Amino acid sequence: MTVPGQQPERFPTGGKRLVIYVVYDRRGGVEEFVRYALDGMREDATHIIAVVNGSLDAEGRALLEGVTDEILVRSNEGFDIWAHKEALDHVGDRIGEFDEVLLTNDTWFGPVRPYGPVFERMNERAVHFWGMTDHEWEPLNKFTNEGELPYHLQSFWIAVRKEMFLSPEWQSYWRELPPMPSYFDAVLKHETQFTQHFDNHGYSHSVAFASADYPTEHPALFNPDLLIADGCPLVKRRPFFHYPPFLDRHAVTGRRVISDIAGYGYPIELMWSNLARNVQPKTLNTDAGMLEVLPDVDTGYDRGLPFRIAVIAHCADPRTVAHLLDRIVQIPVGFDLFVTTTGETAASRLRDAVDERHIEHVDSVDIRVVPSKHGRDMSAFFVGCGDVLRSEKYDLVVKIHTRAPRKRGANIARYFRRYQLENLLSSPGQFASLLALFQREPGLGAVFPPMMHIGYAVAGRGWSHYREPAEEMCKRLGIRVPFDGTTPLAPMGGMWIGRPEALRLLVEEQLEYGDYAVPKNGKLTGADLARVQERMVPLALGELGYHTRTVLNQEHAGIAYANLAYKLDQLSITPPGYPLEQIQWLHRAGWAGAGGIVAMTRMYVRLNHPKAAARLAPVARPFVSAARIGMHALRTARQRGRGAESEVQQ
Repeated sequence: MTVPGQQPERFPTGGKRLVIYVVYDRRGGVEEFVRYALDGMREDATHIIAVVNGSLDAEGRALLEGVTDEILVRSNEGFDIWAHKEALDHVGDRIGEFDEVLLTNDTWFGPVRPYGPVFERMNERAVHFWGMTDHEWEPLNKFTNEGELPYHLQSFWIAVRKEMFLSPEWQSYWRELPPMPSYFDAVLKHETQFTQHFDNHGYSHSVAFASADYPTEHPALFNPDLLIADGCPLVKRRPFFHYPPFLDRHAVTGRRVISDIAGYGYPIELMWSNLARNVQPKTLNTDAGMLEVLPDVDTGYDRGLPFRIAVIAHCADPRTVAHLLDRIVQIPVGFDLFVTTTGETAASRLRDAVDERHIEHVDSVDIRVVPSKHGRDMSAFFVGCGDVLRSEKYDLVVKIHTRAPRKRGANIARYFRRYQLENLLSSPGQFASLLALFQREPGLGAVFPPMMHIGYAVAGRGWSHYREPAEEMCKRLGIRVPFDGTTPLAPMGGMWIGRPEALRLLVEEQLEYGDYAVPKNGKLTGADLARVQERMVPLALGELGYHTRTVLNQEHAGIAYANLAYKLDQLSITPPGYPLEQIQWLHRAGWAGAGGIVAMTRMYVRLNHPKAAARLAPVARPFVSAARIGMHALRTARQRGRGAESEVQQ
């Protein structure tokens, strides 16, 4: 092969561009946002090769065949870098047919703005290689906490001209590419080294959107709104799944970015579907600002396209039905009402109470007696009204109930009912605004109030002992959405509004009442199964590509924020630094136990002598686990549901 000189050249008129695009999907499929990204690139690419890390199902292959010229499937090793290497090896000498090779992957959404203007601008630059975005030099490498972080083009999009990819240096680089078993290997051995390596060999580079033109060193993460305003055709996915306290530290507001993306015409439902399936629900809810504070006025519900609505209300004690009816009468559109209870006498009293209200917009009323108390409102919903959920007759279902914490004070019980019910059914205008959300977002699967923090100590311990059975349920139902950390995003009050088809994975399991009555012999109790199901709602919806939102009315938003801000202020008195550093400091310290001398000593060692703590960890771990179990049992014995048990669910 003849190797041309190394003098950089512009991309020639009528030149040929090879695109190597790497895809990874934990389910072995390919999502629609990939099709959209590649289809938009077709005009500027002569040949597109898709490299799939891992497996590829038939549906995914069919999707890729419509937008690519070749498909390679390889083992998921070495991340996208080794996938690029294998694709280059596959192309071999044919690479000489092209004038530019673009190495990219599926870590971004686009085109948000057209690709064409960027290609046209970069075609005119006489360079050996160029990137879409870059990262400034930093005096400290934040990945290793030692040495400097070199200036580098970001490796998710690097285009290389013929004068470089036909060179001996290029061939040597890929031939000697080291193994990359971890994400940090990929960053430290390639991402941060590629630009410097070829720069040191005399190859020139450029960037379409330089960090020097933006207010931060990493605009792809910190300033995506400014990038797309300047014409950048893509937005990295990372701002929507990165660690929320880190983004908070840098004042990155994903909600505004998403609004901008939608404003440029990108089909935002492709983005929501991908994120819902692949990001921890609580992280996504936080990063994307998915809490909606709804006013008491209609913000745009189109009554010409009405939803078919079912209200499923569980009321075991007719004396509490007024709490439900006071909220149900706020619904300003037609609906069918299903009320479940546990006895004929209660059913008769509930029928009378409903009749006496003369609810204006109710089209039909169905009072149902469920044969078992096990699982309470959850078994009444999934089993007693399973036919309603499977009927395809309804577009939305409102799930509410009257149960309240029995082992807490009257004020807490009263607040619980108000918080859960009023945030879903506050007023006719608020409910219409909520319906408008579902109209605007076809992929919105459910809405529910955020985790309660007034009167409860759920934060930091919301999974409790339900995580393991939830993981087992996910395996059984084929749910691969990643779990939240210590506390899941979930309707832990047992009330939500959602699309029945979005609940399909939970509905199709077709449980029976007996499943909620498992004896306490090491397995889940009936109440436990119900609590697991509550925590599973966003995960089950996400697996099907539906996202969730949390909702508050204006009154409860004011109450909740003021209390939360005050508590955060108090918790921040002693730990040092910004909230991010405070959280990291507390995590390094580890579990505090009951604050005794053993726990305090362990925390001191972890903070000040981490190497010694690591050596001692295998010895100490069984004792720590035993202490946690003991404290858990003691807490449960004192008050069922306190703290980790979360009596919100009772």
